[in-house]
Amino acid sequence: MTSESHSRLIQQHGFSLVEVLIALVILSVGMLGIAGLYVQSMQAGRTSMFRHHAVTLAGDVADRIRANPRAGVAYAGAGADSNCVLGGVDCSEAEMAANDIFLWDQQAADSLPNGDVTVVFDNTVVPPTYAITVTWDEPGEPGRNYAITIPVLGL
Repeated sequence: MTSESHSRLIQQHGFSLVEVLIALVILSVGMLGIAGLYVQSMQAGRTSMFRHHAVTLAGDVADRIRANPRAGVAYAGAGADSNCVLGGVDCSEAEMAANDIFLWDQQAADSLPNGDVTVVFDNTVVPPTYAITVTWDEPGEPGRNYAITIPVLGL
C-alpha cells in the first residue's frame, strides 16, 4: 500500500450527501407504504363494524318475528310507534309487528349509514318464511346488504 492510497483512506470520514439523500428516499417510500396500510386497516375496521351492526340487527328482527309468529304479512307493512314494549299497552299481533318495524328502522338509522330493513313474508311454502334484508351505504360502495331467510313455525 502506497502512502498516497493510505492517505485517501484516512481522509474519508462519514457519509456523502448522495448517500444520505438515497437513504431518505428509501425511508420515505417505506413510510408511505406504512401510511397506506394504516388507511386500509381503518377502512376494513369501519366495514367490519357496519357488517357487525347489520348482522346483529337482522338477528334482532328474526328474534322478534319468532316471538310474534302469527303476525304474518303485517311485518311487511309500515312501522308505527304503538308503545307496545315499554308502555304497558296490550297490543294485537299486527300492532306489535308495526312497533317492531318502527324500532328496527330507528336502529338501522342509528347504527348504519342510510340503513334500512325490509321484511318479505312468503306463505306459499311450508313452513312460511320471512326474508330479512338489511341495507346500508359505504363510501364508494352504496347498497351493501345482508340478507337471511328464516322459517317460522307456529302459525
